Amino acid sequence: MNILTKATVLVLNRNWQAINVRTPQEAFCMMATNVATGLEIEGEDHIRPVTWEEWIKLPIRDQDVAVHTVRGQIRVPTVIVAVNYAKVPKKRPKLCAKAIRERDGNLCQYTGRVLRPDEGSLDHVVPRSRGGKDAWENLVWSAKEVNQRKADRLPHEAGLKLLSTPRAPKEMPAMAFIRNPHGVADWGLFVNG
Repeated sequence: MNILTKATVLVLNRNWQAINVRTPQEAFCMMATNVATGLEIEGEDHIRPVTWEEWIKLPIRDQDVAVHTVRGQIRVPTVIVAVNYAKVPKKRPKLCAKAIRERDGNLCQYTGRVLRPDEGSLDHVVPRSRGGKDAWENLVWSAKEVNQRKADRLPHEAGLKLLSTPRAPKEMPAMAFIRNPHGVADWGLFVNG
């Protein structure tokens, strides 16, 4: 995979809070249009914002990743700061079986029994065959045998009652969802894990 298209650049808001991840290509565009500045990071005690004009002249160090251009090599930033953006965006976890299981606390939403991941499955409260959607408000974690017994019926038709009404989880700061799969060392100054 091309280095320019891997999401390896952490984006901070102007308060230096992690808000997103971008590819080097996107980071270069943000820096070149003065939407963002790069951070020159040499350990925790030397972090300095750098404009695009200065960035393209920075020397390439041993640990740096660089791209070759007609002007010569340019260091790829690991962290940039969106200079005019102060918000911390919020988002929800991605709708998936793991997220539903976590929201429901590993409990069968019909029996209250604690389930291991392999003992449960997603249940559509209103079955898909009856127009039920894949939505936070229509999906619950259920024991596999209870789900099979319920089949394509509504809970009350199967003699079941939900422990609680399913809801979408609250939105959380975007930084809670930022992961560092490429192990970029400089990110450790701004995000956990």
